Amino acid sequence: MRLPSLSGLRAFEAAARHLSFKLAAAELAVTPTAISHRIRRLEEELGCELFHRQTRSVGLSTAGKVLLPDVRDAFQRLESAAAKLRDVEGQGTLTVSSSASFAVKWLVPRLGDFQRQYPDIDIRISTGMALSNFREDGVDIAVRYGLGTWPGLHSDLLLHEDSIPIAAPALVTGDRALNCPVDLSKHTLLHFSAYPDDWQAWLTMAGVPNLKPLGNLTFDDTTAVMQAAINGLGVALSMHAIAAADIANGSVVSPFGLSLPKETGYYLVTPIGSREQPKITAFHDWVLAQVAA
Repeated sequence: MRLPSLSGLRAFEAAARHLSFKLAAAELAVTPTAISHRIRRLEEELGCELFHRQTRSVGLSTAGKVLLPDVRDAFQRLESAAAKLRDVEGQGTLTVSSSASFAVKWLVPRLGDFQRQYPDIDIRISTGMALSNFREDGVDIAVRYGLGTWPGLHSDLLLHEDSIPIAAPALVTGDRALNCPVDLSKHTLLHFSAYPDDWQAWLTMAGVPNLKPLGNLTFDDTTAVMQAAINGLGVALSMHAIAAADIANGSVVSPFGLSLPKETGYYLVTPIGSREQPKITAFHDWVLAQVAA
């Protein structure tokens, strides 16, 4: 049996979805007359009417209602096959989920190297505190902070970090110098609301558990905590991976040789089985190489 025309089936699916030849035409970038002609030709090929045509509207006929699910499924399968082909060729967009602080302070400064190595892979960085569910949000690979145990997901440790105090150089000079932990009483402490006990844990480890700071300032975002430290609003606790670039360029200093050990760390997370996609494998291996370097 000869297959119906593909252009006719596409016009039928769009018109059935919108219940409008005009909207179908706009979607397919043709005229409503062209949509009407394609559907009429398809009806002639199939030997039945697919729409009930009225003056101001159209509705699916019984035959149209029977045909629509299979046509829609066929186009979805074609789109899926095309997406798989792009993955086989190493092309297509790779969506990476990460916290804003990790993306800004660690990932983005290194992305140029990935683009040079894999120019056919487009990157989309999605930032936020919510954990990706991978299936519904279109995320391919994620950087998560935690213990590395997420059911149904594969995780590779990137950075097992300790927390260190950091401050703007101008803030810790003269009579406000930070020569020892007790000098923190002269300063405002900057907190990240997701980890409200970190400063107390660090002070206890440093031998000054009852220290009273000049003040406390809390943020819901680690990037804001870092910026507040750079702007001289107080002393922050930061993981070394996040603060390393700012320490290197002199935006902040780390005044003490004391770091707070943490069981948590940054992990590269993917759904089990997704490494078969070349773009995910490429990014996974590149990130691990960056960490090793």
